[in-house]
Amino acid sequence: MSESGAPVIAAKGLSLTFQTADGPVHALKDVDLTIGRGEFVSFIGPSGCGKTTLLRVIADLERPSGGTIAVNGLTPDEARRARAYGYVFQAAALYPWRTIAGNVGLPLEIMGHGRAERRRRVEAGLDLVGLKGFGGKFPWQLSGGMQQRASIARALSFDPDLLLMDEPFGALDEIVRDRLNEELLKLWAKTRKTVVFVTHSIPEAVFLSTRIVVMSPRPGRIHEIVDCDLGPHRPLEIRETPRFLDIAHRVREGLRAGHSYD
Repeated sequence: MSESGAPVIAAKGLSLTFQTADGPVHALKDVDLTIGRGEFVSFIGPSGCGKTTLLRVIADLERPSGGTIAVNGLTPDEARRARAYGYVFQAAALYPWRTIAGNVGLPLEIMGHGRAERRRRVEAGLDLVGLKGFGGKFPWQLSGGMQQRASIARALSFDPDLLLMDEPFGALDEIVRDRLNEELLKLWAKTRKTVVFVTHSIPEAVFLSTRIVVMSPRPGRIHEIVDCDLGPHRPLEIRETPRFLDIAHRVREGLRAGHSYD
């Protein structure tokens, strides 16, 4: 689902080196990437390849050492200040002393929205992720999958165009993960947000994405970008189809080939 217009994310020659006591660590090197509006793009690669680092650079949580990056035509710092994106972490990161509604509405509180507007947006967000009626519960009263849905509602509460997701379902069991993959696809189709998604799972990446960015081991570079849009309606059974398996095989081969970099 790539749409016309200026890219949401445009990186050119992007590099990032961390200075440590043991010497420099080259996390990213010469990354060129363009993501269009309405796309669902996944980053995949071995542990330590820089996929989460690249997501954090987009979010202005890390500063690049070289190259350029723009988010909606802004610097990452400007995009962060403009609240141009929502971020979903690996863990739900909900405050245990706040209700689910209180957690979802926290960004709106910080932004100064009035109580009635916060209530309206929170109710709409909970409904969107299938948590209608759970606003008065506390995080410990919800399953891990429900907590992650609440964190997605929180990231969407202020209606950003861009959603950044760092392995949000990695700690969940396979059945819950499959269900949330389906729900995320429905949410993406309904909202037409641009989604950037980090995962270790090849089937998850192929099932969700319009494109997959295959990254090499450190220093993180883009080895290959695989087109994999399987259409707007994707039942889980699509994972058994020849086209799905062919795409998964290509991604797997790309990961293996990426290890051959010097």
